[in-house]
Formats: sequence, structure tokens, C-alpha cells
Amino acid sequence: MTQSSQRQIDLGLLLLRVLVGWVFLSEGIQKFLFPAALGAGRFQKIGIPFPQLSGPFVGVTEIACGFLLILGFLTSFAVWPLLVDILVAIATTKVPMLLKQGFWAAMHEGRTDFCMLLGLIAIALLGAGTMSVDGRRDIK
Repeated sequence: MTQSSQRQIDLGLLLLRVLVGWVFLSEGIQKFLFPAALGAGRFQKIGIPFPQLSGPFVGVTEIACGFLLILGFLTSFAVWPLLVDILVAIATTKVPMLLKQGFWAAMHEGRTDFCMLLGLIAIALLGAGTMSVDGRRDIK
């Protein structure tokens, strides 16, 4: 592999980490800014147990792990809580929508969730790349 193609791969991994990390970071922050609509209130509405605890817990997880992804620090650790997070989100919001409103409604509403899921899987498989804290520390 040429040096320029490796640089392109590393730049692509950086952009992927920033994209995925930014979505989770911003969603986590919004769980605290708008708790009734996006945090504990929403968790209660969709039936997630202990919404007053689980809402802030998920918010902190999204903020912390999203930030870690952006930095590329402890990347192989950070993807796993976010994978659980997004799988629960899909199971509790998009699957019921699929059953009630059909395929296209669920696909439209779930487009970000599905992109985040695939982005996290790609990061888990490929690592952080050299344009990351992990890359600078030689962590795969």
C-alpha cells in the first residue's frame, strides 16, 4: 500500500469517528437539555425501566463515549457501550414502528440509527487509525 493511500484510509477513519462520535455526543447533551422530550421523559414514554436513572445514564454514556470516539482515545472500548445503546434504541423505537407503520416509515425514522450502527461496526473492525490518540500510542 502506498503512503498516500494509507493517509487516505486514516483520514477516512478520522472522518468516520468524528461523524459517529459527534452524533452520539450531541444526542447525549440533548438528553440533559431536553429531558422531557429526549431524556427521562422519552424513556418513560417508550417503557424503558427506571427512566429517571436510565435517561441520564445513557446521556452520560453517549457524551463520554462519543467524545472518546472523536479523539480516537480508548476507541475499542468506546464502541461497545454505544453499540448496546444503538441496538436498544432500534429495538425500542424502530422495531415497534416497523410493526405498526411499516417498512418505509421505520427506514425513514431509523436512518440515523442504522448509519450509527454500521459506523460503529466499521470502527470496531478497522480501529481508530493513525490520526487518533490511540494511533499515536500504537493501540489497535
